[in-house]
Amino acid sequence: MRASPANSVASPQSITPMALFQLDSQNIVARARASGGAVQPPTLTESVLRGICGFTVVSVAGFAPWPIFERWFRSMGEMDLYIACLAMFIGLSGVCLHRLIIGPGSLPRFYKLFSLAFTAYAAAWVALWVCLRGDSGSIAGLLGGAMAMGLVLSFAFDAPRAIVKVVAALFVLNALGYYLGGRIAGKLAIDHRALGMLLWGVCYGIGLGAGLGFAFYFCQERARSVLREESVPPRSNAV
Repeated sequence: MRASPANSVASPQSITPMALFQLDSQNIVARARASGGAVQPPTLTESVLRGICGFTVVSVAGFAPWPIFERWFRSMGEMDLYIACLAMFIGLSGVCLHRLIIGPGSLPRFYKLFSLAFTAYAAAWVALWVCLRGDSGSIAGLLGGAMAMGLVLSFAFDAPRAIVKVVAALFVLNALGYYLGGRIAGKLAIDHRALGMLLWGVCYGIGLGAGLGFAFYFCQERARSVLREESVPPRSNAV
């Protein structure tokens, strides 16, 4: 007997190319069905706002080691600073951003996914920055980081068709926030250096947070489409 389309969605425990995350559309839909309640996928606006608000908090905390190292740990090297910032970004990310993933069980899955995605982003960014430095290093780092993160997200959600949109959103919005924050920090560098770093963190958080909102929205389009179809009540045949 042929299985009906409604029953063809794999269970949350089914084997997928990224079984570690189980974030393909079939598993997302299956978890939403198993929850027993109505799951409302976030709209694009909601996803972007969640990304901005959540990642701005993460970013301010992630930039905090910078002035701390300058004031109290000057003997620490550049790579030590990058590792401390990375730990702050990853440590707070799940609490602030896990609702970007549709359905229940989002917190542990977000930590697994974002730890890998942001580490890949940071590694690409730092490697290109250290090699090139200056504006060339910044642009190359932003692009390389966006590509690395975009590939991880698209692969984890089994959404290869979204890769171009994901990378574009991450790169453009991250670059806008990064350069705007850098300009503000530059103007405040002499008299209000700590404030300048804080505002750079805010601008960076808004930019990359918006990019993450778009990226997670694009990667879950198939799951969102299925859940929306299921939430529409059937039409009555009565005249």
